[in-house]
Amino acid sequence: MNRRRLLAAAGGTAVALALPGCATTATTPKARVVVIGGGFGGATAAKYIRQWAPEIEVVLVERDAAFVSCPLSNLVLGGSEKIENLTTGYGTLQSKYGVRVVRDEATAIDAEKRELRLARGETLKYDRLILSPGVDFLYDLVPGLQTSDAQQRVLHAWKAGPQTVALRKQLEALPDGGVYALHIPKGPYRCPPGPYERAAQVASYFKQFKPRSKVLVLDANPDIVSKKALFVKAWTDRYPGIVDYRPNSELVRVDAATLSIETSFETIKAGVLNVVPPQQAGRIARTAGLVQPTGRWVGVNFQSFESQAVPGIHVLGDATASAPGMPKSGFMANNHGKVAADAVIALIQGRAVNPEPIIANTCYSFVSDTDVVHVASVHKWNAEQKTLVPVQGAGGLTPTANALEGQYARSWAKNIWADALL
Repeated sequence: MNRRRLLAAAGGTAVALALPGCATTATTPKARVVVIGGGFGGATAAKYIRQWAPEIEVVLVERDAAFVSCPLSNLVLGGSEKIENLTTGYGTLQSKYGVRVVRDEATAIDAEKRELRLARGETLKYDRLILSPGVDFLYDLVPGLQTSDAQQRVLHAWKAGPQTVALRKQLEALPDGGVYALHIPKGPYRCPPGPYERAAQVASYFKQFKPRSKVLVLDANPDIVSKKALFVKAWTDRYPGIVDYRPNSELVRVDAATLSIETSFETIKAGVLNVVPPQQAGRIARTAGLVQPTGRWVGVNFQSFESQAVPGIHVLGDATASAPGMPKSGFMANNHGKVAADAVIALIQGRAVNPEPIIANTCYSFVSDTDVVHVASVHKWNAEQKTLVPVQGAGGLTPTANALEGQYARSWAKNIWADALL
């Protein structure tokens, strides 16, 4: 049976379409899929496997009690959102869809035995394993930030949650006239436009409550990597004299005690120093031998998201080595989860996977508490290149920031949280 599924739609909503399925027969063997990581990718995969093939047992391993959305988390820094409103529990996955949720941390994978070991001692057997481990931070590449004390003083807030709230408190404590300095690592990193949105959110807060304060953006990249014209226009028109953008500012070292940062050009002391370290695939992907030997990310077959290194393991989201033009975003991870869910069901049932997956991405950025810009793209399997490639002419950019886009962005967020978790 050739099941083809339209897995996502660009625009203001995350779409889950009704799909044709294969009826369970008496000869269909029971199978177990274990999913590591309950974010946009893992939670989506777990839910959709249960929806599309309820005869398959699904176990979701997640260390945190609830999911906290990175999209919209910069609004917490700007003061127009609360972290509680970005938080969703895993209860519905259990009660409505029958996903077994295990709050624990995966420590080791035995691919030959198809076993997963957990920190608390449990061993889970699986027929297929799905990893959505997110990113870890390469503090070894940030001299001065290797100790936990330094990391608690100089936050990244690049995983939404306690650090987001802590960074907001630092901004609130900054005297009017103080400097907030944000350092951006070289790409690829999670959410390409995220740092520039963050600069706009902090500038919005300063404009209202601390008009003498400054936002200093120190970018290790040679230029703004996403939505450049839209961000520059927002900073220039809305926050003149507040945002100071400096490209090619490669980090040399950080002094957490004095909140100073040395770049390739200068040394700067800030009232609030926010350093986003370089990133790599989450630890469990590395210890399992899935990461490319000379890189930081997991190579996958984009028809199924199965690892190129270890059969039987599928990897989603930010941990993957991205296809051309594919950002590391929450919406993209949600798409990955659906393609992988479809492929895993097919492989367990002895069928061919979808030979031509098509996925989409929309990324919204708030340049104020109400006005938003977006970028959208569609990605289709290319048999010659053997990867997903952007569809020419599909997607594009918002002409200008506006409040209607802000309504779309908030609706998109609510829809995609529900699509993954409710």
